[in-house]
Amino acid sequence: MRIAVLSRQSSLYSTSRLVEAGRDRGHDVRVVDYLRCYMDITSRKPAIIYQGEKLSFDAIIPRIGATYTFYGAAVVRQFEIMNVYTPATADAISRARDKLRSLQVLAQRGIGMPVTSFAHSTKDIDGLIDVVGGAPLVVKLLEGTQGVGVVLAETHKAAESVIAAFRQLDANILVQEFVEEAKGADIRVLVVGGKVVAAMERTAGIGEFRANLHRGAKASPRTLDAQETEIALAATKAMGLEVAGVDMLESAHGPVVIEVNASPGLEGIETSSGVDVAKSVIELIERKVAP
Repeated sequence: MRIAVLSRQSSLYSTSRLVEAGRDRGHDVRVVDYLRCYMDITSRKPAIIYQGEKLSFDAIIPRIGATYTFYGAAVVRQFEIMNVYTPATADAISRARDKLRSLQVLAQRGIGMPVTSFAHSTKDIDGLIDVVGGAPLVVKLLEGTQGVGVVLAETHKAAESVIAAFRQLDANILVQEFVEEAKGADIRVLVVGGKVVAAMERTAGIGEFRANLHRGAKASPRTLDAQETEIALAATKAMGLEVAGVDMLESAHGPVVIEVNASPGLEGIETSSGVDVAKSVIELIERKVAP
């Protein structure tokens, strides 16, 4: 099979592992910088051109960065028009990347998540804070990734100041309850083809509440219980993804989903769990694409 990994850099761990796993299974795998692609949008012969070459693949694996979601999703959509298989469609990528929209979808499906509020006017700050049960609470930028733009406000006054400051910059924010019982730890679950293939627990460093590996969190393998597995699968299905990283917290009222990632990193979870996640992604493509 001819497979393209849509990625800005071939040296990134996740990209190189997907290329390696595909080639190990006998496929022709190539890294394509999606920002260098341009599209011929016609009704009869739609095409994607890359460095002067019209691309032809059986499947693509999108690794779209948050900064370039709009253009990356447009490239993925063009491949879909050309009947190329993708485990993450353009609509699913856009849905998962939009924090507000994704939480609304999860809520519609009855999937547990932290109590969340959203507003436009700074005149409604007290109402925002009341909805989530008061301080301490978490303020999140809608466009933030890897823990950037996530602030813990420990008092009502601090919450007011942070929210007002973000809104003064015209930034869209979410306000969420602080799940104190999680104790600075979260669970990352990798779902591939409707199955949980790996899971890890990430524990934040001293003085930090964000359990992001990029911020010094420590990862360890995690065995999920039946409820955690069910929620991870349901969240992935709600987003319309075949491959996803689902982040959850352990709360007093059960597991709650904080994010569904359409381009989950593989390094932390492969290293901590010992599972060859990249191979699972390639095997999914083999099942989905007709010989």
